[in-house]
Amino acid sequence: MLTLSTSAHRRDCAGLPRRDLIRAGALGVGGLTLPWLLQARAAATGAPDFVRDRAVVLLFLAGGASHIETFNPNMDAPDPYRSATGEVKTSLTGVTFGGTFPELAKLAHEMVVVRSFRHTINDHVRAINHVLTGSTDTTGMATQGFSIGGAATRLRGAHHPRTGLPTYALLTAPHKDGQYAKELERVVTGSRGGSLGQTFAPFVPGGNGPAALNLRLNLPAGRLNDRRALLRQLEGLRRATEPLDPAQDLSPFEAQAMELLTGTAARAFDLAGEDPKLVERYDTSMMQIGKKVFQPSVLGRQMLMARRLVEAGAGFVTVQSAGWDMHADGNNPGIVAGMQMLGPTVDRALSVLLADLKDRGLLEKTLVIVTGDFGRTPGINKNGGRDHWARLSTLALCGGGLRGGQVIGMSDAKNGEPATDPVGPSHLLGTVLHTLFDLTKVRLARGLPAELLRQVEQSRPIPGV
Repeated sequence: MLTLSTSAHRRDCAGLPRRDLIRAGALGVGGLTLPWLLQARAAATGAPDFVRDRAVVLLFLAGGASHIETFNPNMDAPDPYRSATGEVKTSLTGVTFGGTFPELAKLAHEMVVVRSFRHTINDHVRAINHVLTGSTDTTGMATQGFSIGGAATRLRGAHHPRTGLPTYALLTAPHKDGQYAKELERVVTGSRGGSLGQTFAPFVPGGNGPAALNLRLNLPAGRLNDRRALLRQLEGLRRATEPLDPAQDLSPFEAQAMELLTGTAARAFDLAGEDPKLVERYDTSMMQIGKKVFQPSVLGRQMLMARRLVEAGAGFVTVQSAGWDMHADGNNPGIVAGMQMLGPTVDRALSVLLADLKDRGLLEKTLVIVTGDFGRTPGINKNGGRDHWARLSTLALCGGGLRGGQVIGMSDAKNGEPATDPVGPSHLLGTVLHTLFDLTKVRLARGLPAELLRQVEQSRPIPGV
């Protein structure tokens, strides 16, 4: 909710000054509310000189996607240590992906697949916290640390200096299935600003958390009287297409907020201008997902929105995908049924995103990451599912200046342990920091929290990337 406060004295039937409370409610897409610009009142002065012109899109497969059925099918091994959904050849000689990833397989030459990613936490809640914080939350108990996105936001700034667009966004969708809803809540917690503060939590379009705080903007009545066209825009934000002229007599903060409402940032959430053929390519709504209650997949739409946000100036966008806890129990499908249901949603949405970013010249500037809570057991349980397994987990990356066409590390013969030096969540944090920032300059910057500078000092990217 945006509240524009003025000094006029006319009151409504509730005793409130009418121009004191001119409210612009939900923005563009489905209940979007303004984030924490309330806490970013300083004038825009541009990004720090250590910020690179790059962004991150993190696709988080909540529930723990199987490393075996995604990027390490291990088909030379006997059952159950190889992919239950078979394999597909990729664009890299001798490298295969799981059988539900045929489109991603065509893009393997653009990707970095890590087959030695691991940590030590097998519990969902704690593992999600541990991975999403790049192990700054060492125990996963949510009593310490901050998310990778929060760290990037603290260094880059909480909002774009011109448009006011939040640096950090978390794209989720309401889930009808109770298990999926739990996984969403866990990802929201893991994405927190943590010890860095609420300002550096993600903006959740349509959300109600600390990153979706209302914005109160104080303007003298005279300014609003001179801006009847602006008021018409605010009353019909879904239809707003023309940005406010920043040269008008507004403070930097006011201009920033108005630009967020009516300009580049507002249009980022409006898909009306997209090529219908491209929207159709992203679309995954024909795929029904769930266990007890089913609904159309919105992953494609979320990935398209992630691209639009990056294009408009966002620096870190997390996309949450639920349902990957494939135990074959009362709440979850088995590994074959689960992968045949969810695998095609990722295959379509992610492959179109990568191709779309490349077509727009954005892939070199955008690091796309795919990971989850942990991997799945090399063995298959009696019901046809794979259980929790943190000792080998799913991780793939693409873009952001990384050299594509690489496979980093390898698993043992049973696909249960790294056979080479392991890569952990701290390496993932290090890769993001090295991608987004000139860390030599960061180390010389003043005013940064000691705990964040400590992570910068200790930061090591994934070896070989």
